[in-house]
Amino acid sequence: MASRRARDQRGVVLPSPLVMLSVIAVAMAAIAFVATRGGEPTEREITPAARDAATPSATPTETSKPKPRKTEEPEPAVERGEVIVEVYNNSPVTGLASRVATRATGAGWQVVGTDNWYGTIPSTTVYFPPRLEQAAKMLALDLGVQRTAAAVAPMRMDRLTLILTGELD
Repeated sequence: MASRRARDQRGVVLPSPLVMLSVIAVAMAAIAFVATRGGEPTEREITPAARDAATPSATPTETSKPKPRKTEEPEPAVERGEVIVEVYNNSPVTGLASRVATRATGAGWQVVGTDNWYGTIPSTTVYFPPRLEQAAKMLALDLGVQRTAAAVAPMRMDRLTLILTGELD
């Protein structure tokens, strides 16, 4: 009877290491998906401001008075050399970030680094923290970039982040 009992008992079979690694990989992918999903970043398209042609209005008469204009505070001037810029390549073009960084440096920007960016970016974009929005627009105009957006994690909030998805015009 003792030998029959030994035959009926079954041991626990542990899955192979490959199966365990696959389960861990799927769990990590699910966690990454949940952690990174959310709304799209705020996008803005940059277009050069068209100069309004001065159109002569009706000749003012002695009885008409010009309307007082609201005085707007001028926006603080952006000093290119005081703004830090990082350039990232998110394209298959080798050396693109380095070439564009050289171009930005030539325009007076303080480029502190280049690297590759891993992620999905819809088009070449200048990302900015709130205080550097005007600088981002200026950098975009200097380089011919059509898109700017507010910076998001893991981007640094003390500088502009330029992510390239292809050659610039």
